Amino acid sequence: MVRPAFPLMCKSGYGRVVLTASDVGLYGRPHRANYAAAKAGVIGLSHVVALEGAAEGVKCNAILPGAVTRMAEGHDTTGLPPTLSPDTVAHAVGWLAHESCSITGEMLISVSGRIARAFVAETRGTCRGTWSMEQIDEQMDAIRATDGFISFAPAPSGHDDHLRYTIEMSRRVLSH
Repeated sequence: MVRPAFPLMCKSGYGRVVLTASDVGLYGRPHRANYAAAKAGVIGLSHVVALEGAAEGVKCNAILPGAVTRMAEGHDTTGLPPTLSPDTVAHAVGWLAHESCSITGEMLISVSGRIARAFVAETRGTCRGTWSMEQIDEQMDAIRATDGFISFAPAPSGHDDHLRYTIEMSRRVLSH
């Protein structure tokens, strides 16, 4: 649906695209490799559409819903709260599609009455001019340290911001 609608939205200078992804595309789940890969692809697509549509007034976001639907048929859903209804997701999707939606390139999780923003983050990491496998092993704690993590929102320039940050870090290290 994005392919035929997107050019028309850009031409009109307005549009809202809401793609359905899943937290499984972010976090994974055992025995769901195909589903996780597909939903991670939807997340990537939503970021690209947000970037390409930003200058044209077209916003694109992903909803990562959680609800008991037909996909749960055959599974024991007794004991689950009634807030796991698709109705609890509908208003978040409606807002993302509405003209009042103020965000683009983001992911909203809507599960059991909880709405949250999901995002990808990086550790600050560490930088060297060259690396050996042994040096990576020695520096793994610093590479993985989550104090002061950073996040680059896809729109308007997350990938470029990520590269600028990385290149500047490299320049500082190499200048010493």
